[in-house]
Amino acid sequence: MEAYPTGYDLSSLVGFPMKILVIGGGGREHALVWKLRQSPRVSQVFCLPGNGGICDDASCVPGDPKNIEALVAAAHQVEADITVVGPELPLSLGVVDEFTRRGLKIFGPTQAAAQLESSKSFAKEFMQRHQIPTAHYAVCVNEDELRKSLSLFSAPVVVKADGLAAGKGVVIAATKEEAATAGADMLSGKLLGAPCERVVLEEFLEGEEVSFLVVSDGERVAPLVAAQDHKRVGDGDTGTNTGGMGAYSTDTLIDAAMVEWLLHHIARPVIAGMKEEGVEYRGVLYCGLMMTARGPMVLEFNCRLGDPETQAVLMRLESGLLEAIEESIEGRISDNVFQWSADASCCVVVASGGYPGSFLAGKKISGLDRAAQLENVKVFHAGTTRRDGGIYSSGGRVLGVTARAARLEDAIAKAYEAVGLIQFEDMHYRKDIGARALRSSL
Repeated sequence: MEAYPTGYDLSSLVGFPMKILVIGGGGREHALVWKLRQSPRVSQVFCLPGNGGICDDASCVPGDPKNIEALVAAAHQVEADITVVGPELPLSLGVVDEFTRRGLKIFGPTQAAAQLESSKSFAKEFMQRHQIPTAHYAVCVNEDELRKSLSLFSAPVVVKADGLAAGKGVVIAATKEEAATAGADMLSGKLLGAPCERVVLEEFLEGEEVSFLVVSDGERVAPLVAAQDHKRVGDGDTGTNTGGMGAYSTDTLIDAAMVEWLLHHIARPVIAGMKEEGVEYRGVLYCGLMMTARGPMVLEFNCRLGDPETQAVLMRLESGLLEAIEESIEGRISDNVFQWSADASCCVVVASGGYPGSFLAGKKISGLDRAAQLENVKVFHAGTTRRDGGIYSSGGRVLGVTARAARLEDAIAKAYEAVGLIQFEDMHYRKDIGARALRSSL
């Protein structure tokens, strides 16, 4: 899986060699680094700050992804030809605006465009303005509004903190009283550690969730293959929401006709609507969808690649990622920029015990070398650090063990075979990633 795919058009080796800086230090960024370094046009990949596994695939640069000046300085220091932004926070802080102002090439949406992710109330009101299908909602700024608005909903009710919450700002409340409590805790800061100005209430939608991503150049979009994330911490979709406990990608998730429907009714209208409102959207648009009896409905937008969807999706990418990034930055996205394998893929997230609540880090990880030797398996590091010759856990989500195979059941089996070779104290992972897809195909 490490070698660049055979049959690559070497006539495109324009601008070789290139240096790429990836911002971030999680599993998504490890997958980006892994894929970008396969390009024959890339001489070196840097990652700020990286992690214990990324440093095997890139040169890690110390720094704080929240410090825009430090990011600019790092890009100059490593002489990056292109900077690729992984996480949402630098985007919401305006890293793309600052890089662009200084004449530095960077992949991602501007601060204004990133409001689609950084403000759930902005996203809902934007969708209403542009007739993009989504759940009914109400925006509340205090507890009185919260309780009044709840009278308009039937239980269960979805309660969302307005700002960024690392995948933990969503509560599915079984009763209106639970919804009122969750919303009040979000407004006060009790739930997330800091108060939020607004809370969004949404009707609860039923159906299959699908992550549908496109890359845009401000006018046109090119779709990636779809994936399905598993957000709940426990088997059978039980327990609290997390940043994602695993994902799989297969051509059977959505067919070509549905892809075209989603492009026509969601992805292209978002890009056109943003431009109409004076904001050009370049970069990745992640559409989190619920496939309901009323049709596909947008649950949320992200303004970057998903995590752990990126690991599953990039495992299937046969063509170069660098070319799509360049086309987005330069305003010339083409329909055929991506070529995909027909194989399925599966990513199983291995987490620290207690995640997404309190957990203990610093646990030594064994078995990584054995897992890496399995064919068509890649272990992406999410929360690890390297010291004294070993790899130790340093985050809630520790690893994204990813496999690819012709059939989904084989990809799942291969991923879990690799997980079985890895050990650290109190490690936790779901045992049913992709299982629902296998049941529905019977």
